[in-house]
Order: sequence, then structure tokens, then C-alpha cells
Amino acid sequence: MKLLVYGINFAPELTGIGKYTGEMVAWLAAQGHEVRVVTAPPYYPDWAVWPGYSASRYATETWHGATVIRTPLWVPRKVTGVRRLLHLASFALTSIPALLAQWHWKPDVVWVTEPPLFCSPAALAFARLRSAKAWLHIQDYEVDAAFELGLLKGARLRSLVAAVERGLMRRFDRISTISLRMMERASTKGTEDARLVSLPNWADVSAIQPLRTDSPYRAELGIASDAVVALYSGNMGAKQGLELLAETALMLRDQPNLEFVFCGNGAGRADLMKRCEGLANVRFLDLQPVDRLGDLLGLADIHLLPQRADAADLVMPSKLTGMLSSGRPVVAGARPETELGKVTAQCGIAVPPDDARAFADAVTTLASQPDLRRDLGVRARTYAEDRFDRNAVLAQFERDLEACCTPSLQGRQSQAPS
Repeated sequence: MKLLVYGINFAPELTGIGKYTGEMVAWLAAQGHEVRVVTAPPYYPDWAVWPGYSASRYATETWHGATVIRTPLWVPRKVTGVRRLLHLASFALTSIPALLAQWHWKPDVVWVTEPPLFCSPAALAFARLRSAKAWLHIQDYEVDAAFELGLLKGARLRSLVAAVERGLMRRFDRISTISLRMMERASTKGTEDARLVSLPNWADVSAIQPLRTDSPYRAELGIASDAVVALYSGNMGAKQGLELLAETALMLRDQPNLEFVFCGNGAGRADLMKRCEGLANVRFLDLQPVDRLGDLLGLADIHLLPQRADAADLVMPSKLTGMLSSGRPVVAGARPETELGKVTAQCGIAVPPDDARAFADAVTTLASQPDLRRDLGVRARTYAEDRFDRNAVLAQFERDLEACCTPSLQGRQSQAPS
């Protein structure tokens, strides 16, 4: 297959969409498929273009067997709703020449990720003009989330934007997303079952495994081997409800042998650090290299997964796969009827979102019961092996891609010289 991947986030970004899209591209290229990527220079989650990349010029590189074309974009220093829209619009505009440059290559599938939905019109037009299939993958329902989180406001604006979103979604040949609840939401937006595909986030369960000895991070951070570590690791942004972490650490500051480690970067980190000033039971880490992810997640005795109530089922936290793979229990802010709540109930404790007292009580419960932590950790690992194995997930995705573009492949094969 010839697959054109189109989206603003890509490797070497370490979290979220960039991480998963990069791993998907590397996996497909390793299977012998031709893959090209139109993307931006890495900037997330710090909202600053990484050293060695440029925000003002086009560049092409080879990455794990794929051709990657990086386009200019504007990255705001301070993220607001309006500035985020301008940021996404800048990539949507500057990426069009890079997209058109693939005209003679003629891909079988044009694969675009939401967010940003801004890229969808160009992706659809290009796919139709080149007789390619158009595939939309939804990691976050950015339109719904923007209004629910208050980044955008106004009933009339929401109705207009939602109508545009539904119109665009109707024109894609396939729409995939990462959870059952998010697939149900796609159905409510007018997507027929025949066009819906499940593509959950995955984990490298062979690389991330339960540690049998102390994580090296304990010694590096000066944490005693008998201390219980409650770890948050991931993006520090608006959807995470990070203030809950600070409130929990404050409530439990006198709890003996309980240490909090908050690892990550993003727009919300500075505020979280300010809220935690003076708390001796809190340590901060920057995002760590991918090759140390297993050791980092293995540092946890308890994983922390706060989430704002107004983001429920609009997003499925991508960090969950690694947490469960590490064989450690999770405390999550999630209502029981949500998909995150149902998963957490099997391998951790789910409490009402935004309820710091309940969150702290759940952490205390697990911290004081090592046998319960061990039992829930075993369940977490089993769940990850059954549902999130990277090779199994991507092999199924490969089959879904082939089913989507079979007529195109057959046509190209029939034109090939014998």
C-alpha cells in the first residue's frame, strides 16, 4: 500500500498523537508499505519548536523507512482558545503545498488525524482528485472538547461548527477512533457502522513490563525502597484536571512513606508547580526518553489519572495503555458509566471526576494495602496484554487499511507490467 499520513503531530514527540502516529508509521513501513508523512516540526507538549527543527521553512527527512515532510507553522507562546485556532489554521494552510507535492505519487489512502479537523477539507479534496480513499482517525473530539472545556463559547457558534464537522465526517470513506464510547459518538454524528473502524491506542507490552526489582528512578530521585510512589506521567494540559493532583498531595502531605512524582511538560505545568510549592512529598520530572519509559512507569506503586468531568468520553487518555502494561493499579477520576470508569474498575479505583477528597481517599486505600495493589496490578497487566498489544492492534489496522483500498490496489496491480 501507499499511505499518506497527514497531521500536525508526529515523532519524535513523546506523548499523545505524535507518539502513536510515529509508531504506526514505523510499523507499517517495516511491513513493506510505502509511507509518506506531511506534518509539522515537533513542538508538543512544550509549545516550542524543538532544537534542530524550524518553524519557518519546509524540510524533508527519512524516518524509520518513511519520507517525512515538515511544514512551517505558528506556535503561540501562551495557548488560548483563539490562539490555538490560529495555530492549527497556520498548519492547515502551509501544509497544502506539501500535500499537493504528493500528486504524482498517488497514494492509495490519505490518512488524517483529528485533531486538527482543520486539515480535513484539504485531505478530502486531495483524496477525491487522486482517486484515493480518505480516512479520518479521531484521537480527540476537539470540537466537543473545546466547547465543554470553555475554550470556545456560544450556542450558535457550537451549532455551526458541529454542522461543519458532521458534513466533513460524512465524506470520509473510513472513520476510526480509539474507544467504544467514541465510536458511539461518531455514530451520533451521522457515521454509518460500515464506515466505522476501531483503532485503539496500543502499548509495547514487551518493552513495558512489571519490574521485578526497584526502578532505577528511585535511587535517582532519592526515594526510599519502602516508600509508596504515586505517579502522574504524561502531558500537562487543559483536559487533565491537574489541580486535582496538587489538592491530593496537599491533603496527604502528612501521610508517612507516600511520595508523589509528577512527570511531564505542557501548558499546565507551571501552574501545577506553583500549587505544589512547599510540599515536601512532591517531586517533578520532565518527560523522559522513550527507552526509559518502562523504568519510569515501573517507578509507580499507584498510577494517577485525573480527568475533568466535562471531558468524559470526549477523549480516552492515551497514557492509560502504558500504565496498565506496567502492572500497577490506577486511580482515575471517571464516572462509572464512562469507558474509562469501566476499565479502571477492573484494575484500580475510579472516583468521581474533580473530587479531590475521593481521589485522596483512593490513593490512601491503595497505599495502605500492598496485597490489593498487587492483585489490581496483575489485572491491569492482563487487561493490557489482552487489549493493547501493539503488534495485534496494528496488524488488525493493516487488514482494515487493505480492505478499504482493495479496488485501488487491484487497479494498480493490473496496470503493472507483467
